[in-house]
Amino acid sequence: MLACVLLLVSGTVGAGPVQVQGVRVATELDQTRVALDLSRPADHKLFTLSDPHRVVIDIKPGRIVKGALPLPVGDGAVRKIRSANRKDGSVRIVLDLDRPMKAKSFGLAANGAHGDRLVIDLAPVGSKTVARTKPRLQVDRAAGREIVVAIDAGHGGKDPGARGPTGVREKDVVLKMSRRLAEIIDADPNMRAYLTRSNDKFVNLRDRMERSRSVKADLFISLHADAFSDRRVRGATVYVLSSKGVADEAARRLAKRENEALIGGIELAEQEDAVAKLLVELSQDAALSSSIDIGDEILKEISRVTKIRKQRVQQAPFLVLKSPDVPSILIETAYISNPNDEKNLASSQYRDRFARAVYTGVTDYFRANPPPGTLLANAQRSQPERTAELRHVIRRGETLSAIASRYDVPVRRIQSVNNLRGDKIVVGKVLRIPPTQDI
Repeated sequence: MLACVLLLVSGTVGAGPVQVQGVRVATELDQTRVALDLSRPADHKLFTLSDPHRVVIDIKPGRIVKGALPLPVGDGAVRKIRSANRKDGSVRIVLDLDRPMKAKSFGLAANGAHGDRLVIDLAPVGSKTVARTKPRLQVDRAAGREIVVAIDAGHGGKDPGARGPTGVREKDVVLKMSRRLAEIIDADPNMRAYLTRSNDKFVNLRDRMERSRSVKADLFISLHADAFSDRRVRGATVYVLSSKGVADEAARRLAKRENEALIGGIELAEQEDAVAKLLVELSQDAALSSSIDIGDEILKEISRVTKIRKQRVQQAPFLVLKSPDVPSILIETAYISNPNDEKNLASSQYRDRFARAVYTGVTDYFRANPPPGTLLANAQRSQPERTAELRHVIRRGETLSAIASRYDVPVRRIQSVNNLRGDKIVVGKVLRIPPTQDI
């Protein structure tokens, strides 16, 4: 019986059939990801069938190339993978499942490290969503653990960073902001902060990244302040790793894999070349995809408290962003070379507002995508969806973010239904708390 049919476009169709050059599978917990390596972007149709349960992917024009077969043995919910080059010029790939699953597909463009890919994510029927960034190849570390956020204050020690017109130093203000962000995160019972540097000392760039991996961080945030010769330039920018950075780091990790630590919970040194390459690639894909999503949430929130230089998340080959399995972002909090931005950075009130905005963006992302095994994930599984709107009377000492966390609702959703322009709330005021089912 036909369950659903989707027509999806993952790229611009070009001349000649798309070559399906390989099929790979990765599984974590109850979610499975199937990646098809393609010669170029492709139009495709995806649908599910039942009795028996199958997911079908048609690519037209398309062909399975010699060498892509035999297809890999199924993993997770996938019992078997079959394919056929059809008379109409299309290729059909069938995933035989051992249970009903819902499927979502998306294309990944060639990025210098990898060619074009078509990714199919499978999740059990009844789960809220098939997350675009899942499954991550990270093994759960403990039941009910806190989400770990590594905060990196740029520069330090012998490296002062940029300097403002009145002498304010980048290394000083980003350390103060990092400490404030850590305090806010540590006040959240579901999260824990880790500072790559807690004082005015120099830490080299790769050590910063590796320190975050050593504490098994779920997110790495590096805070900086930009500078430019034209002092009129101002505003904040959010960065994630560029395609070139992904490619360079993948090559470095593979070259050093005999001495490499775990990638996504698996020892690279024990893997064959092709498997090691796949592990690094899938881990990087998941981390970069999550980085972009988190960056979007943070950008949305900091735009409420400061001028934004670039309205979209930017990509650059910053070394500190090259962790293969930790979502990583770099925030240029302002242009310290601009007198107004320098004044803001020197203000504890401004740093507090900016840090709270970053925290809100982070919590909004993790509330929608809680890492498996965390307190937040376990709490969401144990609580049924709330269908009714609630009322909350604001008490002394409460913050908007704490209220949002208590009711498992994004801050921006509470702001929207209550017409709040910022995070300031008034004791005694009644807030409308939207149902979780509407989020």
